Amino acid sequence: MTFRRDTAAGLTALCLALAGCSEDNGAGVSAYDEARKPAVVQLLGDADRAMAAGQLADAGRKLDAARGLAPNDPALWVAIARLRFRGGEHLTAIEAADRALELGPDYPPALLMRAMMVRDAHGFAAALPWFEAALAADPNYRDGWAEYAATLGDAGEAGAMLEAVRKLTDVAPADDRVPYLQAVLAARGGEYALARSLLARSGMAARGVPAALQLDAVISLAEGNADSAAVILEGLVARQPSHAKLRELLAKAMLESGRGDELIARFGPETGLREASPYLVMLVARAYEQRGDRVSAAPLLAWAMRGASTAPVVLALREGLPQPTATARQAGSAGDWGTARANMQALGKRFPASADVSVLSGDVLLGAGDPRAALTAYSRATQVKRPWPLARKLMQAYASSGDAASVDTLLVRHVAGEPDNASALIALAERYGQRGDWMRAARLLDHAIALGAGHDPALLGLRLRAAQSLSQPNDARRYAALLAEVHPRHLVPH
Repeated sequence: MTFRRDTAAGLTALCLALAGCSEDNGAGVSAYDEARKPAVVQLLGDADRAMAAGQLADAGRKLDAARGLAPNDPALWVAIARLRFRGGEHLTAIEAADRALELGPDYPPALLMRAMMVRDAHGFAAALPWFEAALAADPNYRDGWAEYAATLGDAGEAGAMLEAVRKLTDVAPADDRVPYLQAVLAARGGEYALARSLLARSGMAARGVPAALQLDAVISLAEGNADSAAVILEGLVARQPSHAKLRELLAKAMLESGRGDELIARFGPETGLREASPYLVMLVARAYEQRGDRVSAAPLLAWAMRGASTAPVVLALREGLPQPTATARQAGSAGDWGTARANMQALGKRFPASADVSVLSGDVLLGAGDPRAALTAYSRATQVKRPWPLARKLMQAYASSGDAASVDTLLVRHVAGEPDNASALIALAERYGQRGDWMRAARLLDHAIALGAGHDPALLGLRLRAAQSLSQPNDARRYAALLAEVHPRHLVPH
């Protein structure tokens, strides 16, 4: 199988968003908690339960009542921040989190919330000091240890993650996240039978926790149970239709379970879009090959081998998107930027604190040829989150504005914050290669290869150029051979 993406790649970011999986906030009793009125405790607990049930309006009423009794309680403002974030009011959620820290600078849940916000906006490495501050404030804070362990794992610090999981075991041996996090470590180490046992012990997949379900699917793929993986992934994709990694995993599961016709029907139309990933295109091509249709497979194989465009695609169309979002994307894709901008202006007035709306507004502005206005919209969103797709759009906007220095700075910071993001590593290596700094480029590419990206023809071609430029003939021969292996010999039918 050529152009393979290792199953382990599906483990990326499995540990995130674990807060709230326990039955309480996992913190010890602080001076803030001891001073809290029983009525406020009841209201905060009721609000948490309402949020967990998706009853956000009811949770809001409970928090309004608590605010009337204890307006300066940091726990109240942590809860308000959580509610606002759940409701899509991302920017005002940050304001509430800041208020919680102002009222309780050593309050562990407030520090933990800031840690998770920093993680989303600035990457794993930048968030670690905030997690450590929360744990210094309460060394027995189990939510803190769980999220700290997860973040260490996603930052590529497997050894430190293991130590944090051991500490969580000491603090809360019955916490479901202990076997879950152990399962993540086992799966990343290729010990899938052990990972399966630990995941079952956690019970989190049975409860429908998305990260646990994704892990369940990855383990099933590794064990050869592609049918089971596909069932799980179909449910996850229905809940998160824009999640590219889940969509790729689903396509892989469908192919391996012999459902090539369904794969073609579902993902085939996307292969004609600029935003289609080379990996997804390759899977569709192999589905055509699976049914003996080399005529349809050949051009897709050729396209996939050329690799992805370096420029991100804005306003990508996806099934299952909300109507206002879909309308703006459809208008932009058709070149009707006036309608797209009017739609986004109306949406922005309705949801002024939404980071998602800010990203979509930036997409419309960038697509309409106004990169400076797009930067303003994207910058609002980056106060809340900065995933790789958004970072790529920011870099395109900076490049279109003639600000190459900001492109380099943003890319370096993204790699520092997410050192195991193979796509970001390759992009930075390309920048170094363009400047002739092949030593740094080679180091980045070697790390990407170690992460499982060594079947990407674009990466191998760049690594070959690095070896040639560095006068490393042995490496050059090795990467030339690897590049020949991943390129199919025949792209046309005979």
